[in-house]
Amino acid sequence: MTGMSVKSIVFGVVIAAMAVSGANANICDSAARHAAAETGVPVDVMLTITRLETGRGSPAEPWPWAVNNAGDGSWFSSEDDARSYVFSRVKRGITNIDIGCFQINYRWHADEFRSLDDMFNPEMNALYAARFLSELYREFGDWTEAVGAYHSRTSKYADRYLSKFHDLRGDVARLEPPAPTEAKPADQSLFGRQGRARPGSVFMSDATLTQPFIQFNRTN
Repeated sequence: MTGMSVKSIVFGVVIAAMAVSGANANICDSAARHAAAETGVPVDVMLTITRLETGRGSPAEPWPWAVNNAGDGSWFSSEDDARSYVFSRVKRGITNIDIGCFQINYRWHADEFRSLDDMFNPEMNALYAARFLSELYREFGDWTEAVGAYHSRTSKYADRYLSKFHDLRGDVARLEPPAPTEAKPADQSLFGRQGRARPGSVFMSDATLTQPFIQFNRTN
């Protein structure tokens, strides 16, 4: 086989991998837009959060098969790999796990989903995140404060999250037209019995042990 042929094959593999990566990144963006339209959450808020939570590389492309286990974050090559990883930990009683495009925490939010499959479903993951943000907006009356609380109600963590949120939001906003600023009523309340929204996410870019590459076949 000639050197030129080998180079062509390698180039083709790289291009194919980039295409798959882009397609999966677009899954989160598509889900974010649909959820924004359904709930009234500003679309640039949704697109920015999914990048904060699961963004990879300098473009911060969101990734639907992202998992964060108490600060140990990974981007898996497929939904099956990611789901297997989560399932193996849940069986051992480990539940502080953030899942999917919007890193919904299993410990605090799993009972609002019918199954682990539903938590990984990008459309359902994004819609739940949007409804959660809508609840927070009604509590705080401001989208910025709602975004901070989505991550944490502890000021130092929320402020650090918001700093990165503002850095990304300007770039994302240029991609989208103006969005509604008033949240629509959620179909069901996501608040706990004491009237406060449940704890939110541990975002990938804040995880000290985050793996910057896709973890292939990681199932234990």
